Amino acid sequence: MEEFSRTEMLLGADALNKLKNSRIAIFGIGGVGGFVVESLARSGVGALDVIDRDKVCLSNINRQIIATHETLGQLKVDAIENRIHQINPNCHVRKYPLFYLPETSHIFDFTQYDYIVDAVDTISAKIDIISKAKKSNISIISAMGAGNKLDPTAFEVADITQTSVCPLARVVRRELKKRGINHVKVVFSKEKPITLKKDAILTENNKHIPGSISFVPSVEGLIIGGEVIKDLTRSYTTTT
Repeated sequence: MEEFSRTEMLLGADALNKLKNSRIAIFGIGGVGGFVVESLARSGVGALDVIDRDKVCLSNINRQIIATHETLGQLKVDAIENRIHQINPNCHVRKYPLFYLPETSHIFDFTQYDYIVDAVDTISAKIDIISKAKKSNISIISAMGAGNKLDPTAFEVADITQTSVCPLARVVRRELKKRGINHVKVVFSKEKPITLKKDAILTENNKHIPGSISFVPSVEGLIIGGEVIKDLTRSYTTTT
């Protein structure tokens, strides 16, 4: 059997060919974004653009698929490129070792993509990515908060207008509304964030760092990857 034969059994040859000829941008290669990339690479997507300035560090090991003691210190885009090519040597990877911000948005032509995944943490970046995708009429899915949570079954796929509980979704919903954007597909959790003990909260530049665990951001990333694959191949598959 070929490497993607079992995927073809589910989706069909035409859908698999669609994925092979698709280019997807993943903004943010962390706990969520890394698993998005994993699912897309293993589904036979032919071209992936990965955007992240960070390097793999020790605190990533508890949840990020690219983080091992062997990859410590590597740029995340380098580590994920290596993993992608171990899965699918024919996948074309373009790496952008930078943080996406409104000031760096000119680097990207959103119209070249078949789908865009927003898995960044910075609100200004999320809003700009969504805005640019909407302006370019390109499908996008956005990851809401996965930090300080323990229930991987609480994630839902919804329009941003249907979100609740998630503090990040509330801010994104408000900021998008100011810009006249009322609809975007997101994955969010209905679990209330856990309040960490005061002495357990680490701070960096007076900013609280959320707690995390292996089985929450990974699930969100796989859900997002699944939505991308289903959306791209919907016209080629039928449900009986």
